[in-house]
Amino acid sequence: MTKSQKEKSFKEYLQEIEDPKNNSEINYALPESPTPLQVAKFEICQEVLGYKQDNKLTREQVAEKMDISKAETEDILFCHIEEFTLDRLVNYASKLLDPLQVKVILEPKKSSLHAKAV
Repeated sequence: MTKSQKEKSFKEYLQEIEDPKNNSEINYALPESPTPLQVAKFEICQEVLGYKQDNKLTREQVAEKMDISKAETEDILFCHIEEFTLDRLVNYASKLLDPLQVKVILEPKKSSLHAKAV
C-alpha cells in the first residue's frame, strides 16, 4: 500500500468514526465544562461499566439485571449521558449496584484566579 493509499484509508476511517450517525460503540467523555448533572450521570455510567468489568458480565447480562434493553445498556456503558435523566439512571443502577447510595455534595466552585489585596 502506498503512502497516499494509507492517507486515504486513514481519512476514510476518520470520516466513518466522526459520522454522527455512527455513534454506537463510542465511549463518550464529558464535555469541556460539564454541568454538575452531566458529571453525576457520567459517574453513574462509569460505576455500571466498572461493575460489568469487575464481574466479567456480558452486555446482555447487565441488561437483564437492570431489566432494560441491550441498546439502553450500551448507551449507559458507553456514557451516552444525554440519553438519560438522572432519576432514570439512578433507578437502573440501583437494580445492578445493590445497595446503591447516591450522594450530592454541594460546594462552591474553586476559582483559578486568586485576588489578594496588597
